[in-house]
Amino acid sequence: MAAWVMVSISCSGQGDEVKLPSFASTLAGRNAEFGEPFGVAHTGGRTFITDGERGVAAEVTPDGSVRTIAAGLGTPSGITVLPSGELVIAETGRHTIVGVSPGGEKRIIAGADGIHGTADGLANEATFNGPIGVACDEKGRIFVADTYNDRIRVIEDGRVRTIAGGEIGSMDGTGSGARFDTPTGIAIWHNKLLVADTGNSRIRVIEPDGTVWTLAGGATSDRRDGMLSSSLFVAPSAIAVDSEYRIFVLDGNAVRVILPDIFPTVRTLNDGERGLRDGAVSGSRFSRPSGIAVSTNGDIVVADSENRLVRLLSHEVGTPVTQDDADRLRDDPAEFRSRQPARWPYDPPAAVRDVAGTLGEIRGELRPGNDQVWFHNGLDIAGSYGETARFVRTEKVLRPVAAENFGSLRELIRMPTLGYIHIRLGRDASDRPFGDPRFQFTRDSSGKLINVRVPRGTEFSAGEPIGTLNPMNHVHLIAGRPGREMNAIDALALPGISDDRAPTILGVRFYDANWRSIETSKTSARIKLSGKVRIVLRAYDQMTGNSERRRLGLFKAGWQLFGRDGRDEASPLHWNITFARMPDNSAVRYVYADGSHSGATGETIFDYIVTNFVNGDEVREEFFDTGSFAPGEYTIRVLAGDHFGNIASKDIAVELIR
Repeated sequence: MAAWVMVSISCSGQGDEVKLPSFASTLAGRNAEFGEPFGVAHTGGRTFITDGERGVAAEVTPDGSVRTIAAGLGTPSGITVLPSGELVIAETGRHTIVGVSPGGEKRIIAGADGIHGTADGLANEATFNGPIGVACDEKGRIFVADTYNDRIRVIEDGRVRTIAGGEIGSMDGTGSGARFDTPTGIAIWHNKLLVADTGNSRIRVIEPDGTVWTLAGGATSDRRDGMLSSSLFVAPSAIAVDSEYRIFVLDGNAVRVILPDIFPTVRTLNDGERGLRDGAVSGSRFSRPSGIAVSTNGDIVVADSENRLVRLLSHEVGTPVTQDDADRLRDDPAEFRSRQPARWPYDPPAAVRDVAGTLGEIRGELRPGNDQVWFHNGLDIAGSYGETARFVRTEKVLRPVAAENFGSLRELIRMPTLGYIHIRLGRDASDRPFGDPRFQFTRDSSGKLINVRVPRGTEFSAGEPIGTLNPMNHVHLIAGRPGREMNAIDALALPGISDDRAPTILGVRFYDANWRSIETSKTSARIKLSGKVRIVLRAYDQMTGNSERRRLGLFKAGWQLFGRDGRDEASPLHWNITFARMPDNSAVRYVYADGSHSGATGETIFDYIVTNFVNGDEVREEFFDTGSFAPGEYTIRVLAGDHFGNIASKDIAVELIR
């Protein structure tokens, strides 16, 4: 830490006297120009972006126009610019470092096309393993975060040399004695290197002599601001330095800064939660931002990968993203279905399986003071223990850390538009690897498997094995990009799936605006209602082929007011709750009433607050306002529907009073 303090006093000592950007806006990508913007470089007023999904490098002009410079790249990631003006790109999917001239001509600077390895030496003989981060200095040396080799390397005078790292791990030291875990971001800081050590949740420093020390972060993966010594990071992925030597770090969905005061501090600039929101930087949201650069005027350019946008943090108010922009970037279920033929995640591919869970079901138990509740974000498809699970679609890994939770019941792999959970990745029921080199395993000193990585740029075809089912005995299949999940029944149209069973309604209750229960009158069959009323529906669904014990969530729920005899419509039909798209988990309490519960154990209870409105990103509290209708006798019809058009309803006689 002494080295940091000495540098900060002599080179800056200004803290944040030069103000940090205060406004977030969208620079480019509103019309879906990007598939997955990833790397960012800025030089001489020009901004360059890589697109890992589409395999291109492009220039973004100040007005947001996008011009392709080079195409046909193999999952390009980090990008930097040499003093000569040549672009340098980490071609992760081909294990090479490539140069692109201002005219768009490509050349391999180092590495062997399509071959991964650890060899140093002549640039055309050296090998890399999924390099992601690149940076260069004024001498033209190129520094590489050789991500899945867990090494930091330099290309200089036509040769490749390892500066630090070797085996996966977490250790300060010198040269090969230091250890990294999936380093992805790299930047020049004074005459040193900064490394975003993603798997270790740390920011590391490499001195010119190869000595590695930890600047920030610790053994715990979390987001904690404050003094440098006590700060924590989640998964730092990209890093940049401005003219004031302030260090900007992308960490999960957060944009953070290390301020070089006499007592350095870490500050999170934005909201830190996943989403898409412009405006004040403090409230802005991103979704897996992957690349960051500081422009010549101090603006910060961010590649917002999952949102498929290039964003700008500036001192001036820019053009914010609109709801129409966001809708254009969202996958449409019909278009999504048309991209590839559907199959089930097992063999035979067209054999119908039991659906054990649907999008929008509550997980956990909703009760006062308990925030450990969330929406189920996928489709649970039952299988048998140890059965081989298979990819539903052909896709390429884009996340630098796509495999998570090794050895747990929630082991998963996240592809760009699909996620698969509850699977032993790349191994059989006895935990033995399949032998597929795309699954890169780590073992401890005793030979025990302790982790698996599936590098960015790895491709899988539909029907290829993912792994085997763990004791959860089902594939949790997620459809849609993270934060923009769709109902998989709609988005995938799995072969042979059908349903002719209507949902089951167990009961309906009424509450006033303060959640006081409105009871049935002892002297009248009609429930007397006044003021603002909440309607709570207890119901569940079952699909054709489900066992009687199965309880699935509804696709939609709503209500309608009729005249006394239940025939004349007194209000429109309000399908208020719909699960075509995934709501944010903050909406759980708008959908479900206290007492709702679902999970691996215990009774399943779905109590839907059908007077509230929840449909994807649209969430609001609403009521049945009796004052909008003339006093008298009415019938309230409460409805429960599934995706296939089956509807159940229950009529309740009420009297509206003043």
